[in-house]
Amino acid sequence: MASLSPERLDALAEHANDVRQGIIRSLLAAGSGHSGGSLDMADVFTAMYFELLRHDPKNPDWPERDRLLLSCGHIAPVRYSAMAYAGYFPVEELLTLRQFGTRLQGHPERVSLPGLETTSGPLGEGLAQGTGMALGAKMDGADWRVYVVTSDGEHQCGLHWEAMMTAAKFSLDNLTCIVDRNFIQIDGSTEDVMPLEPLADKYRAFNWEVFECDGNDIGAFIETVERAKAVKGKPQVIIAHTLMGKGVSYMEGDYLWHGKPPKPEEAETALRELHAARELIGANRG
Repeated sequence: MASLSPERLDALAEHANDVRQGIIRSLLAAGSGHSGGSLDMADVFTAMYFELLRHDPKNPDWPERDRLLLSCGHIAPVRYSAMAYAGYFPVEELLTLRQFGTRLQGHPERVSLPGLETTSGPLGEGLAQGTGMALGAKMDGADWRVYVVTSDGEHQCGLHWEAMMTAAKFSLDNLTCIVDRNFIQIDGSTEDVMPLEPLADKYRAFNWEVFECDGNDIGAFIETVERAKAVKGKPQVIIAHTLMGKGVSYMEGDYLWHGKPPKPEEAETALRELHAARELIGANRG
């Protein structure tokens, strides 16, 4: 794969900044929701919706689309924001997050919003769902791919490991699992609550092809996905190392922001920082 041009990388960085601003605004309007993981996955979801996925926002049920599943449904704000900026629905609708009757439920609800592949909530189930889809694609001779975004904390759920075994058994090379490896869950560090390391070696032991990258480096993540897509005969996992709350200084690395929204003055500070970061991208381009 040819490297992305500096101009394209700048454009993607601006998209990611917009996605982060959308997250902050939606969480503020809702008065509840998950900030930290949503912000740290903005670069990954920007890469998916603006560069990697085969999809059509105007035809979300297009049969030949790639399937993108969000297993850790509590970070729905990042998916909604990326989808809005990609053209699935008006950006203004982000302000209805978690409100009664909204299409933007606190966890993604497939029947509410076109473009969602599954209803997610209980942690650990996404890879099992994605494995079934990938197997179905193989049986049908279809060439679309399945991507499943997972949190590191949900690797503490047994169903995830059953899906890992199943995907390897059926050599599902059309399946890529993306792990948000921020080392944080609601009660603190994953390595204190229930250690996961050596995570990469565990995937290798289950006969998966393993990649690791900086999940907050859009260019590096895109290059890693392209390498994963070239693998034959094995499912792939991308362990994307991220920083909880990325882009908002007072949230970065703080597990207390896993499951709470910003207050008005906190949101104002966050948006001011993000505005400044976006202006810097434009200045560097100029």
